Amino acid sequence: MGKFLEKWETRPSTSVGTKVKEALRPPPPLKPRLEAAIRSLQSQINKLDMAHAKLMDRDRQLFAKIVEAYTRHDMDHANVYANELAEIRKMAKMLMQSRLALEQIVVRLSTVKDLGDIVVTLAPALGVVRDVKQGITTVLPEAERELGEIGSLLSGILVDAGQMGGLTINFGAASEDAQKILAEAAAVAEQRMKEKLPELPASLPSIEGRSEL
Repeated sequence: MGKFLEKWETRPSTSVGTKVKEALRPPPPLKPRLEAAIRSLQSQINKLDMAHAKLMDRDRQLFAKIVEAYTRHDMDHANVYANELAEIRKMAKMLMQSRLALEQIVVRLSTVKDLGDIVVTLAPALGVVRDVKQGITTVLPEAERELGEIGSLLSGILVDAGQMGGLTINFGAASEDAQKILAEAAAVAEQRMKEKLPELPASLPSIEGRSEL
């Protein structure tokens, strides 16, 4: 138990002797690194929230323009605005789904208590972070680098935890778990979008018909 706590909580020494033996030094304790990963994920969630809020503002503006054009019987402009609105809602749903998935990862990481928990939790977390990174880079290009760094941090923790505990990582089960997290986030995001956003006038083609949400 004492050895585990040392690996889990003790911060690495910065003494001259330790620096000289850097090549032989064991990896830094896991807890501070895990806490750093959680903070980075929370920062990404905040950025996703801000980006989503901007899209929602644009959504309201476009919807108002659609209604105005519709009342003037200007169907050409109404359709142009509706097409743009479809793309905005597609991006907004993607951001919400990504936010919900990362939030679930933060919750799981915050409950980790031992090496076994780390391996079981981090393996699917890595899959989620990678999928989120691939999905939102077109909307938030800066997220690619930041999520890549988070993925590298989580990967390093996972490898060290596996080595410390002599544990085998079941990547097949981890991938299934990651897909479940993403699927649940997608379902919740779709439901929330439907509840929050107004529908177009009945005589205009539906948003869903214009762009896959």
